[in-house]
Amino acid sequence: MPHLRNPSPESQTREYLYRSKLPDIAIANDTPLVDYVLERAARFSARPCVIDGKSGTTLTYGQVAVQSARLSASLAARHGLRRGDVVMLLLPNCIEFVLAFLGILRRGAVATTANPFYTAREVCEQARACNARIVITLSPYVPKLAELDPDVVIFTIDAPPPPQDGENSRQDGENSPRRKLVVQPDDVAALPYSSGTTGLPKGVMLTHRGLVTSIAQQVDGANPNIYWTPDDVVLCVLPLFHIYCMNSVFLCSLRVGATILIMPKFEIAELLELIQRHRVTIAPFVPPIVLAIAKNPIVDKYDLSSVRMVLSGAAPLGKELEDAFRARLPLAVLGQGYGMTEAGPVIAMNLAFAKEVFPVKPGSCGTIVRNATAKVVDPETGVSLPHNQAGEICIKGAQIMKGYLNDPEATALTIDKEGWLHTGDVGYIDDNDEVFLVDRVKEIIKFKGFQVAPAEVEAILTSHPCVADAAVIPKKDETAGELPVAFVVIANGFKVSEEELKLFVSQQVVFYKKIHKVYFVDSIPKSPAGKILRKDLRSKLELN
Repeated sequence: MPHLRNPSPESQTREYLYRSKLPDIAIANDTPLVDYVLERAARFSARPCVIDGKSGTTLTYGQVAVQSARLSASLAARHGLRRGDVVMLLLPNCIEFVLAFLGILRRGAVATTANPFYTAREVCEQARACNARIVITLSPYVPKLAELDPDVVIFTIDAPPPPQDGENSRQDGENSPRRKLVVQPDDVAALPYSSGTTGLPKGVMLTHRGLVTSIAQQVDGANPNIYWTPDDVVLCVLPLFHIYCMNSVFLCSLRVGATILIMPKFEIAELLELIQRHRVTIAPFVPPIVLAIAKNPIVDKYDLSSVRMVLSGAAPLGKELEDAFRARLPLAVLGQGYGMTEAGPVIAMNLAFAKEVFPVKPGSCGTIVRNATAKVVDPETGVSLPHNQAGEICIKGAQIMKGYLNDPEATALTIDKEGWLHTGDVGYIDDNDEVFLVDRVKEIIKFKGFQVAPAEVEAILTSHPCVADAAVIPKKDETAGELPVAFVVIANGFKVSEEELKLFVSQQVVFYKKIHKVYFVDSIPKSPAGKILRKDLRSKLELN
């Protein structure tokens, strides 16, 4: 495996740039996102678009187009939703998420997505940070919104108000000249939250142009990078509030006209039964689901032969796990993608998913997406590196974020003056132009594909009266990928147990941000500038 090393004299004078093996394509990225993803919907308006796996409720493409437009008109008529307003979706995977997301964007408004399992503190912090005017949610989650400003509208989809006179009439529809809005390509469409390479969660501004570009990079062209058709049934078990599922499952499926089978949460037996019953052909997963299928003996009781493609993303997938999974589903193509919310999100994609496939090496994330350029830079010097030399992966293209909401300083640290987005991931690109990840520059912890920002958990720990200082780092785990663990310095004269601190944190955060182990230390190693030396803590962790 290549390691970081001093760049050669030649590499200091030459810029090494990497592109896809697939040719660039024409992308109509001046088109508003909803118009783009539903462009072909009229052609198959009677075909199933979304299926609720639990209830069996099915909406056709025609019904999704009409009902999302109706919801859009309702939000405008009832609550004055305008272009640029932010609406929070606090929803599990459900058909209403699809309708609401499309309806919000039809008005030129912005959809920010939040995990419904967030604590009240986490939900309200995000809603305030993005100045959400409306929250669309379910009744059980309303108590989490009690601390929001009373001017914020709480719209519960399981108890909708009766329609107002004329609200659903043709004149209030999307095609009315009186209601027609002009959505600009650089308007923000989606506002997921990410911790980026460091610090607290920040709103990632993804524009209509950027999302259209990202979807086209994946599914458009004569030889799509991921070859899906209207005959495919795509499993949607990953959370729709996460950019991986929102972009590469939900929006890509709409673009090609595939059927989306929605599961509210992962449960192995239910997942296998739905695959068998609905003849699922496309299965986007994360490594913990791949692991469950590879090792659970219950899998042998189900017919999974319909699955032709399995995509794994959000966290690296090891070769051993790939091999174990292929033994269970030998007919399915299994491969990885690599992305980052700020990158729009896809950076590299396995070419075994293409219409005209390319051989791919085990452990590879694939090659750089079309219509984009990548480079690998030395983290210390910024010099770009040739094949097989590890450094920080950077990407440039129309698909990357506009920036972080109300945070120009963090934006400037992530996107440089030349437009390169710095991922914080260490990897290399081999002679076959395939991307391999080997390490991480950034501080973010990945628990089952979910992001955990150490700074957020550290702030909670240091708010405890018995804690003088704290640092949070990842500990490797076969099932979760990484577990958040804490190093804690107790304040003089105080006593506190590990279980007390773990409970203190768990009461304020969603499940994947909980601390799994506390190590009590005399001090937290820091640089002269006060930055936590996480490498030193990782070394200590290896000794425990």
